[in-house]
Amino acid sequence: MSATGEQTQSKKRSRAEEEVVELVSKLIQFDTSNTGELATTKGEKACAEWVAEKLHEVGYETEYVESGAPGRGNVFARLRGADPERGALMIHGHLDVVPAEAADWSVHPFSGAIQDGYVWGRGAIDMKDMVGMALALARQFKAEGTVPPRDLVFAFLADEENGGKWGSQWLVEHRPDLFDGITEAVGEVGGFSLTVPRPDGTEKRLYLVETAEKGLGWMRLRAKARAGHGSFLHDDNAVTILAEAVARLGRHTFPVVLSDSVAEFLAAVTEETGLQFDPESPDIEGQLAKLGTISRIIGATLRDTANPTMLQAGYKANVIPQTAEAVVDCRVVPGRQAAFEREVDELIGPDVEREWITKLDSYETTFDGHLVDAMNDAVLANDPNGRTVPYMLSGGTDAKAFARLGIRCFGFAPLQLPPDLDFTALFHGVDERVPVASLEFGTRVLEHFLLNS
Repeated sequence: MSATGEQTQSKKRSRAEEEVVELVSKLIQFDTSNTGELATTKGEKACAEWVAEKLHEVGYETEYVESGAPGRGNVFARLRGADPERGALMIHGHLDVVPAEAADWSVHPFSGAIQDGYVWGRGAIDMKDMVGMALALARQFKAEGTVPPRDLVFAFLADEENGGKWGSQWLVEHRPDLFDGITEAVGEVGGFSLTVPRPDGTEKRLYLVETAEKGLGWMRLRAKARAGHGSFLHDDNAVTILAEAVARLGRHTFPVVLSDSVAEFLAAVTEETGLQFDPESPDIEGQLAKLGTISRIIGATLRDTANPTMLQAGYKANVIPQTAEAVVDCRVVPGRQAAFEREVDELIGPDVEREWITKLDSYETTFDGHLVDAMNDAVLANDPNGRTVPYMLSGGTDAKAFARLGIRCFGFAPLQLPPDLDFTALFHGVDERVPVASLEFGTRVLEHFLLNS
């Protein structure tokens, strides 16, 4: 047994550690599938009301808010701190999940099964694990009369999986009062461990703290041309025009742009492992592959991406349609938005129109300051072989909305993961699950962090 394990076993388990696994399991049992459509998204209200009930049990006053549409439930609770003059820290998590097809899973995706050392189900790591840890600690602090250094605001939110249109984005636009006094925030996706080899044959655990997110945009492309009979010669076909533009865009490789967060991450990995990464190399993605499965995320943060995801055209096999449309998922490195759009326009050409369906800005903050120090101290107190490092998320979170209010945001949902677990594949994947030991570890780390933030 490691020294860390001995130290952990010698300490009495906290109330939050005792209940976090059961809370996460129960949260998963609420089917909060977000289809992206108001009519078919479900479960958020029931889940939010249950969260509010668990907070009421220990004495919180909560505010339940529906964000712009019936059933899009959000819950806020504030724990007063010792220094009311300091800005408050928000701990936020979303209650919705992406849909899951039960037939594809080893267990039912909404069973919350606790077996083989894991809690299983849709949302186990995205992000009902963090919701459960935050809820467990909020309950513990209130029940035990704990007074943190500053106000803590616990926010449980709707609609993150659809860009927060009916969640964080709506709340920021219509209820900014809910965020009064909040200066910093933590949420997904960060704080998880990456085990890397060191030159002396030992291993080091890096805990990746999200300090940046790529911009997120869903773009519609549209080509219009003459409609006609499918049997005629036809040199002005909207389907052909669109298909050629989509193919050019989908095959295009955007230039490498190294943001500060990515540069600092690569420098830290080089320092710990001796591995070298050359951003000028045409094989930079191949170099990153040495990091294992995390290279999926890191590789996607080196450059912009524009991935076609949907096509729609025509209404009968023998009719050449007047209009053809495509949807492209775009993720843009901070500082690259204008250059990205110019490059897209050159690729699709003048005969294809484009419009943004959804467009959310990129975000980046620095890896420094008291809050970062508190994260590192919390990790080291529970894992002396750990080190926090910054990184950029290739996707997006509710932090995009909160940054609009000037809130400094980080991804810090701490988990110590088995080295052989393909963590990134579990996001939106089949058999999503989180180790029980990781939840307990994360609860200890998060407790230390919140009491010293």
